[in-house]
Amino acid sequence: MRKYLLMIALSIFMIFALAACGGSEDEGETSGDSNETDSGDSSEETAYDLVEDGQFTFAASGEFRPFSMTDASGEMTGFDIDVANAIAEELGLEPNPQKQKFASIVEGVKTGRFDAAVASHTITEERQQEVDFSTPYYYSGAQIFTRPDSDVETLEDLEGMEIAISKGSTYSTYAEEVTENIKTYDSDVVALQSLAKGRHDAVITDFLTGKEASGEGLEIEAKEMIERSEQAVAVAKENEALLEEINAALETLREDGTLAEISKEYFGEDITTLPE
Repeated sequence: MRKYLLMIALSIFMIFALAACGGSEDEGETSGDSNETDSGDSSEETAYDLVEDGQFTFAASGEFRPFSMTDASGEMTGFDIDVANAIAEELGLEPNPQKQKFASIVEGVKTGRFDAAVASHTITEERQQEVDFSTPYYYSGAQIFTRPDSDVETLEDLEGMEIAISKGSTYSTYAEEVTENIKTYDSDVVALQSLAKGRHDAVITDFLTGKEASGEGLEIEAKEMIERSEQAVAVAKENEALLEEINAALETLREDGTLAEISKEYFGEDITTLPE
């Protein structure tokens, strides 16, 4: 009898053991499927770092007409803003523009306040020590602007004179070649307005910015074009994956004509291809 009861108990134990093993296998399969899905989603979400999930947070000054300007409602518009919005669309992200003084934008990208800067930054060796740059999305250059009654024609003519530039501008290097008398403004446009009102001997700024200001009635005159430059999107050095995606987006926008279309809307010409 005792032997019979022992056999029944052993049989019941074996049944429960087999059931447990079967349940473990089913759970293992379910868990495996779940992990594969989660892993796939996670890799998509974390392919690159973002300040805000699902958003392309980019900085611009809002004070560099026509590249970025601020309307009465506080919203930024302009060439840079439209390019950034197009990049965001290619990345499948919502654009999240942030207005920031130009001189502190690179530091904001470097420290992670912004995903990128789409703010007409010229690629320079000094800036490349702080951030990485995309392929250029437009080409421009520094030009001297004076009042119409000025005899200044070249940079050498400005020896010892007073030159105005915007804070953080790479154009300060040209001014420093000929004078120590340099005045800075938060905005290139304000510097040009100040020049037209009789202050300073010249302003060194982007030739397109000067052209726009002159076209809107500011009494200034374009003089020597000092150099040509490449402008690009700035990204934090540790965010290589985002930089790769931005470069891919720019390539698509260049090939499908979007960059040229945005450029012609603001300048009447294509500044997004390398001048011949």
